[in-house]
Amino acid sequence: MALFLIGLILFLGLHLIRLFPGIRDGLIGSLGKIGFRAVFSVAAIATLCLLIYGFGQARMETDILYTPPPFMAHLTLLLMLLASIVLVSGFLPSGYIATWTKNPPVLAIKIWALAHLFANGEVVQVILFAAFLAWGVILRISYKKRVQRGEVAPRVYKSWTWDVAAVAIGVVLYGVFAAKLHPLLIGVPALPM
Repeated sequence: MALFLIGLILFLGLHLIRLFPGIRDGLIGSLGKIGFRAVFSVAAIATLCLLIYGFGQARMETDILYTPPPFMAHLTLLLMLLASIVLVSGFLPSGYIATWTKNPPVLAIKIWALAHLFANGEVVQVILFAAFLAWGVILRISYKKRVQRGEVAPRVYKSWTWDVAAVAIGVVLYGVFAAKLHPLLIGVPALPM
C-alpha cells in the first residue's frame, strides 16, 4: 500500500504544480520551457508508472470497504459515456459542451472518478478515485481563479457542430474502451455480465 500511496501523492502533486506559479516559473527560468516540459513529462510518466505498479500491488492486499449494489455498474457505464463525450469536447474547438463545462478534461476526470467510486468498494480503489475526484475539484477551483485573474482566457463558443463531433467521437471512444481496452489494460470487464 505504501508504494501506491507514494505514487499517488507524487503523480497528483506533480500535476498540482500549476497552483504554485513561483515554483513553476522558477523551474522554467532555470530549465527553459522545453527543458521544463521534458523534465515534467519524464516525471509524469515515472510517477504514473509508480502509481500503476503500486496500485496493482496494493490490490492484492486490500480489504473491501463496501459492496456496491449491482445497478451501480449501469450508472457507472452511463457516467463514463458522459465523461468520454466531455473529454473529447476538450480537445476540439469549443462547442456548447466545452464552453459550458469550462475545463472539459478536468470535468471528465471528476466524472470518471465519481463513476468508479459508485462501482468499486475496495479500499485501494476508493482511495484512488477519491483522490482523483478531490484533485479535479482543486484544479477546477484553481482554473476559475486563473480565469478571474486573467491568466487564462475562458473558452469562447465557436459552433454546435463541434458538439456533434464530440458526441460521435466520444461514443466511439467509449465503445472501444468499454468493450476492448478496459479488459485489456485494466484486467476487468467494464460491461456487466
